[in-house]
Amino acid sequence: MITCFDIGGSTIKAATATSPRALVPLERVPTPLHDFSAFTAAIADRVAAGGAAPGTPVALSVTGVVDPASGRLTCANIPCIDGLDLAAMLRQRLGRPVFVANDADCFVLAEAMAGAGQGHRVVFGIILGTGVGGGIVVEGRIHRGAGGLAGEWGHGPVAATVAGTPPVTIPRLPCGCGQVGCVDTVGGARGLERLYKHLFDREAASTAIVAAWLAGDADAARAIDCQVDLLAEPLALAVNIVGPDIVPVGGGLGRVAPLVARLDHAVRRRVLRRLEAPLVVPAQLADEPGLVGAALLGFAA
Repeated sequence: MITCFDIGGSTIKAATATSPRALVPLERVPTPLHDFSAFTAAIADRVAAGGAAPGTPVALSVTGVVDPASGRLTCANIPCIDGLDLAAMLRQRLGRPVFVANDADCFVLAEAMAGAGQGHRVVFGIILGTGVGGGIVVEGRIHRGAGGLAGEWGHGPVAATVAGTPPVTIPRLPCGCGQVGCVDTVGGARGLERLYKHLFDREAASTAIVAAWLAGDADAARAIDCQVDLLAEPLALAVNIVGPDIVPVGGGLGRVAPLVARLDHAVRRRVLRRLEAPLVVPAQLADEPGLVGAALLGFAA
C-alpha cells in the first residue's frame, strides 16, 4: 500500500492506494504554509489515519519544481518547503520511503498510464488552468529534464504579438516568472480574461467568456479565436521538438471540449507530422489526477 498526496497552496489531499486506480480518500486538511513542523505533522497524521504499515512508501504530487540533481524544491506557494530536499527530509522524519514530483508531471503520468495517453510511448501533457503548464512522460517515466523544468512550454518570451482573424495586435505582458511575453500570460484562464479586456476594454471572468462563446456571442468568439492562435503556434513548436504521440489537456479550460477541439485543429495544421486523428485531446482523469499520478510515482519506484 502507498499513501499518496496532492499538495497545493491551500489544501493537502491524501489517499491510500492499493493500486493507482484503487484510492481511498483521507480527510483533507489546510496546507501549513510557514511551519515545516506543522507541514510534516500533517503528512504524518494522514499516513497514520490511512493505517499504513511501517516502511510502506509515501508519494507526493506538489506544486513547485523538483531539481532532480539536488532534490531541492522551488515552491513559492508554500514557503516552509521552498528550497528543501523535501523527499529526504520527510524520509528522515517519517522513517519510510518518500517520493516527490511536480504536480504537472504527476498529472501527465496519470494521463499516460491511466488516461488518454494509455498505450502511447511519448505523452506531452499540458495544463490550461489559471496559467499554462506541462510535462513529459516517456515509456511510463517522467522526463524531468535539467532543473526539473522539462515540459514548461508556458514560459519563455515567445507569445505572438498578432493574433486572430482579422489580425489584432497583442501586447507583450509581464509574467510571474520574471520574463515578458510568455505564453502563460495569454494562455490560461487569466490570459483569456486579459485578452478580453484588451479587445473590448471591459472585464469578464473566464468562465463567463467561455459560456458566452458556447452560446454564440461574437465578442467571446473573438477572444477565443485570438487565444487559440496564441496557444497553437508555441504548442506546435513544442510538439515538433518533443514528438509526442498524444497531448492530453488538463486544467479548467481543458474541460471545455469544443475549445480543446479548436486547439487540436489549429495545432495539427501547424506541425510537421500529417495527422488525421486528434492529437490534442481532453484529459480523461477529471477526478484527482494528482493523487493518481502520485500513486503511480510510488508504485513505479
